[in-house]
Amino acid sequence: MALLGTMIKTLMVALLAFAALALPAEAATFSMKRGLNLDQWVTWPTEDKWGDREAILPYPEWRKFLKEDDLEALKDAGLDFLRMPVDPSPFLSDQTTALRGDLYAGVLDSARMINRAGLKVIVDLHLIPAGGNRKIGMSEMMDDPATFDAYVEIVRNMAKTFATEDPRLVALELMNEPIVDCDENGTDLWPERQKQLFAAARASATRLTLVLTGGCYSNAASLAKVDPKAIPDDNIIWAFHSYDPFLLTHQGATWAGDFIQYVTGLPYPPTAIPKARLDMALDTIRGRIRAEAPSARQSGMLAYLDEQVATMDSPEKLLAAMEAPFKTVDAWAKANGIKPQDITLGEFGMIRKEYGNGFVMPAAYRAAYVRDMIARAEAHGFSWSVWSYGGAFGIVDAFDGQKAEPDVMDVIRSLR
Repeated sequence: MALLGTMIKTLMVALLAFAALALPAEAATFSMKRGLNLDQWVTWPTEDKWGDREAILPYPEWRKFLKEDDLEALKDAGLDFLRMPVDPSPFLSDQTTALRGDLYAGVLDSARMINRAGLKVIVDLHLIPAGGNRKIGMSEMMDDPATFDAYVEIVRNMAKTFATEDPRLVALELMNEPIVDCDENGTDLWPERQKQLFAAARASATRLTLVLTGGCYSNAASLAKVDPKAIPDDNIIWAFHSYDPFLLTHQGATWAGDFIQYVTGLPYPPTAIPKARLDMALDTIRGRIRAEAPSARQSGMLAYLDEQVATMDSPEKLLAAMEAPFKTVDAWAKANGIKPQDITLGEFGMIRKEYGNGFVMPAAYRAAYVRDMIARAEAHGFSWSVWSYGGAFGIVDAFDGQKAEPDVMDVIRSLR
């Protein structure tokens, strides 16, 4: 009987432990207000070099360029958290098998470095399309079940890596901008896949706040399609991104579709210059499309340009276009009982300069746009993080070791 009693007690303990793991976490332990996205890479090596310890470590790559005083300067500017993009591709590559443990350790050490600077951190698993430096990207991961399963294991291991960290200082974002379910009449894959990722992360880290999102580039409309009740957990922050109006924020970007690369020279807001000058800028864009775009695409591009301009040709229309994503998310949150502080505008910003393109967006336009987007986020009670520290959208660094104009950071400093 004593043996039977011991077995029953052991079984009860095991069942209680399992039940504790299955219960929803308490309300989000991670909170933030004003943030900045760090760079994903600066001089990223090609995949054939990923097995070289000196090429791939420390990880993420910004560790080779930023020191603790650089992070402390961001704290001093009035920011309270950083969103730290982590490229999962090396974790999916055979090149890094021998260094896999070092990669996870590097991410953990990087998050702790941010915490030491007095900033909280969202560890953002940030896949991008394949090509150039990587064989596996977003489409390969979404299209191949085996690759998705491998990604689930990365999420599980990353959560395990941070399971014992202070959950008030670190959160984990399971996937940046999933490129899936963008066709209204197409697939509806993301809800189940996000539940798989959530389950893997929560099984490894019961106290860690997890950042979830909608499909199709994390846009507001896709977040509004998510049923948060399908994720039985309150320790969640919901993210959406907005770069509206895209015509203004991505001028000259060669990687953002075949249209926007022909668009440069438009001000923010469009009424910042006299209408005659704006018309001249638009005529220059039309001339560039006619001269450089494929003939089969020209008429469609010209029509699209006119359509987009018509959505913001008055201050009222521009305001409505920029406010629309916030209203969408706000309505979804209220309908589902989600508090504003549990919603974050994870990315927004305006391009400074495409690498290799001579056009530089005037700093005053960029500062005005960031100021207006911050005002919208904070009016709704949402936290926010600007894209990004450096690179094409850099607000601290530009390219080739140069510094970006201080205007955008001055806007952030003025909020203190």
